[in-house]
Amino acid sequence: MQSNLVIVEILGSNMSNLNSTVSANRTHIGFFGLRNAGKSSVVNAITNQSMSLVSNIKGTTTDPVKKSMEILPIGPVVIVDTPGMDDEGTLGELRIKRTLEVLKTIDIAVLVVDANVGLQKVDLDLIGMFKENKLPYFIAFNKCDLIEEKKELASNEIYVSALKNVNIDGLKHMLASSTKKQEEKTIIKDLIKTGDVVVLVIPIDKSAPKGRLILPQQLVLRDILDHHAIGMTCQVEELEETLKRVTPKLVITDSQAFNKVSQIVDKSIHLTSFSILMARLKGSLATVLEGANKLDHLQDGDCILISEGCTHHRQCGDIGTDKLPKWILNYTKKNVTFEFTSGHGFKEDLSKYSVVIHCGACMLNEKEVQSRVKECKKQGVPFTNYGIVIAKMNGILDRSVEVF
Repeated sequence: MQSNLVIVEILGSNMSNLNSTVSANRTHIGFFGLRNAGKSSVVNAITNQSMSLVSNIKGTTTDPVKKSMEILPIGPVVIVDTPGMDDEGTLGELRIKRTLEVLKTIDIAVLVVDANVGLQKVDLDLIGMFKENKLPYFIAFNKCDLIEEKKELASNEIYVSALKNVNIDGLKHMLASSTKKQEEKTIIKDLIKTGDVVVLVIPIDKSAPKGRLILPQQLVLRDILDHHAIGMTCQVEELEETLKRVTPKLVITDSQAFNKVSQIVDKSIHLTSFSILMARLKGSLATVLEGANKLDHLQDGDCILISEGCTHHRQCGDIGTDKLPKWILNYTKKNVTFEFTSGHGFKEDLSKYSVVIHCGACMLNEKEVQSRVKECKKQGVPFTNYGIVIAKMNGILDRSVEVF
């Protein structure tokens, strides 16, 4: 009997993981402030977990700490606890730099202030940064149990005590009120209706993850199911046979198969790719379309930055570091060079690059993608993405976006 209980618990845990919201689709909330203002204590109180190490020693949090969780009434979130903005020394400067990078990835900021001390210059500087980044923000005056007189606060300010659990629920409700009330974005909801047939072309090669589909494919399939459309999946080799059996409204392919798929799918059927859908989902479609024009104006000696949002293990035939550079060299007939970034790291100085070509960014939230787009525009560097570039090089760019 005991073993049966164990099995049930394991299955329940796995099902919870399967149904959890991916990090990129969660509300990212960052906690900022001076050392010993009680940021980590407030984070632990809000999450009701010992997420961050706390002590009376200044600078206990030495790097941004991230954790995905569900917090009522806010919903699925990523909580980010940051080091103190008054950290000292060479390491302190590096920690502050990493803290400021967090501003590019969050949706809401919480400034934790020691109520006994009040707002300091560093706090005011942070507020300026929140405004510059157009971040909704709240100020939590912590350790309110230690002060006798409390001043009247603004609508985005609140007295809390992490130690005494005072007003922690109030802070949660403030954060919940700031989360987007609009319906969650979906990837193809507006492109299909009940009963429509959508064919997904998903190559399974050495670079495909073992035993699972990648996030854009999961999102599309879920949208199809949610809207009572009909989804069919196949590899390129089975596409012709699939199209003999059904006439889909839309075919969505992995971008690297655009060449073969576009020759098989009749021009009367809409065709696009997962990468292009992700660009639209992250709000950068117009930008990446414009950026692709740079391919026709590259010169010998130009350098291209190819950037990925994830850090998967590179293999022979990798789309970003192998196939895409070869295709670009063949298309442009120019002697250009390539550099690569992956994960949350992104070049600060983009001046040496003629164009930035980004992946679909399924592992980055919209805020981080838009931050990268903004930085490219600021430095005058065109920004585009894998799917758009591959469609352009195959002469089907207009066709790949006509469905929108």
